[in-house]
Order: sequence, then C-alpha cells, then structure tokens
Amino acid sequence: MTARPARTLGSLAAAVFAAGCTSYYEVPIETPIRAKLDVTAFQRVLVAGFVAGGAEDVDGNLETTRLLRSQLRTKSALRVIDSDVLPLMEVAAEAQRDSDPSAPALPPVIKDQKDLEGYEHVFAYTEYWKRIGDEYQQPLIVTGTIMFTPQTANNVVQREQEVIDAFGQRRVMPVRFFQERRGFSLSGRFVFIDGRDGTTLHSQNFAERVLYTPTQATPPLSSYFELMDRLIPSFLSTLSSQKIKGTRVLLR
Repeated sequence: MTARPARTLGSLAAAVFAAGCTSYYEVPIETPIRAKLDVTAFQRVLVAGFVAGGAEDVDGNLETTRLLRSQLRTKSALRVIDSDVLPLMEVAAEAQRDSDPSAPALPPVIKDQKDLEGYEHVFAYTEYWKRIGDEYQQPLIVTGTIMFTPQTANNVVQREQEVIDAFGQRRVMPVRFFQERRGFSLSGRFVFIDGRDGTTLHSQNFAERVLYTPTQATPPLSSYFELMDRLIPSFLSTLSSQKIKGTRVLLR
C-alpha cells in the first residue's frame, strides 16, 4: 500500500470514528521552545543600534532599535538599557582607517548589499564592544544590520472573464495576465555580543518580503512594521524560551 492511500484510509477511519463519538472538545495546549542562546550570565541587555541602509523613507537604525527595546521590555526577563543609539557607521569608518589607512573610504550612504558589506567588520571590533560593555555594566549587546529596500515584481494573475464563443454562447474563461506588484524587502542579521569581552556569541540572518497590488497604497513605515512582525518571534526565541499556543481536539 502506498503512502497516499494509507493516509486516505487513515483519514476515513478517523472520520468514521469521530462520527460514532457523541461529542468532541478542544483542549488548549502550549508547546515550549527553548532559547537558542543561554543568557543566564546577563541581567541587562543593550540594543545598541544597527548599520542600516536602503529606502530613505524609514530610518532602519532608529526604528529597529526602538522596536526591539519595546519588545524586550515586555517579553524578556533582562533589564533593557535606555541609551543613545551608537554611531556604528562612524565607528566602522574609524576602525578601517586605523587598520588600513590606504583603504578606500566607506560609502556615507548605504544603498545596496555591496555598500553594507563594507561595514561588516565593525561587529568583530572586540576592543570597541568591550569598552561599550564596561560602560554599561557588561550587558548582552544586540546589534546587526538592516536593509529595507523597495521591491518590484511581475506576477501572473488569473481572473474569470466572460466571452462569446464561435456559436454565440456566453462562456466564462480563465484569463491570465501579468500584473506588476510593488512592495519592500527587509533583510540583514541580528548580532549578539558579550559585553564582558566584546566577542560575538551568536548571529542570525533574516530576509522577508511583502508585495502589494497596484490598488494598495501602503506607506513604507507600515510595510516595515509588517515585516518586523514576522521577525520578532524568532528574535525573542533566541533570548528566552517561548510558548506556542494551540488546540488539540479530543473525542468522547
């Protein structure tokens, strides 16, 4: 017996069994998910800021810092440190001049992934991060990169259209056509740094995209928050155990 018929028979058996039961009820359940990173050594967390680029309509550095701090205040046991956002682009440029004075200057505005890559070395600048950690009582430091960029794509869309055939009869036929959709993508990575010695503990990449039909006029900032809503659960599960709520059906 192949897998598909077996599944079909199993589904039929379950349906027959359910029909013979007098009633059924749903039981709420919670599935725990263990944190990816052990943060028991820390009591405080500093969301330091991000190297950000892309669309000028949204300040990815400030918006991401504010959002993550807000989420951590309500959904993490760590104490969130309030501070100014660190000027990471300036720090990266300074670190590059110190290590290689002959290197070309970093772009003052990050427009694409290539521009962003020039700043990646700032997260390996352990001396700087240790200095920041000492200043804020050796917290867990959260930083990273953010690219929020406009996107355009042509998708095949199908709709029903009424036509008259060769016999003069009206028929409904599926018609396919290309439709341009516009939206935004949000990509980058979260970097978690040990404030005690400035080393990187963990990093995770992310990439999300949302596209809208021509009739949808969605502001860039709204799209940014829509995309961040998809990323927040994964970000929080890195630092603390989370519970996924669901239901299970029990039969009587």
